[in-house]
Amino acid sequence: MAATGSVAVRKTVGFLSDPSTGIGWATAQIANDTGIALATIPAANIFNQNVSFELAEKAQAVKYPAIYVYTDRVRNLQTEKFRTFSGKVRTIAEVRVSQDRLEGLEDQLRLYVDGVTQVLDGNRGSWGEGAFFTGAYEVAFEPIKHGGKNYLQAAKVAFEVDMSE
Repeated sequence: MAATGSVAVRKTVGFLSDPSTGIGWATAQIANDTGIALATIPAANIFNQNVSFELAEKAQAVKYPAIYVYTDRVRNLQTEKFRTFSGKVRTIAEVRVSQDRLEGLEDQLRLYVDGVTQVLDGNRGSWGEGAFFTGAYEVAFEPIKHGGKNYLQAAKVAFEVDMSE
């Protein structure tokens, strides 16, 4: 079952890191359309781990904006009988943004979240290795906290990947 969650996370990180269709491309398009300057999220700032921002900042040099991709729930629903695993893997792409002023922080975060959802929209369907993404997702915005460059805000884009192995 651990490998099941790893497939969804690995595929998501791959989609977000892709130089031609990933988050860098999507945010460049959004910045161009809105006229708001957005820093590019390099592939080095897309992590495959579930770690709180407090711990991440203590353990390593974190650069923002950053995306943390992880699995928070795996459900074996046995929708396909006689399969080892046939169910849903809930995956989270947590976008974190930080700056020294409150003004504009949430606007930046919303635009980065738009970039993540555009990448997900562009990758509906079969992901290979028994994974299938229908395109549904949910976004939850957290309040601004002290952290990062002074202020930090995060949003979680949650989506389920259907898995069968």
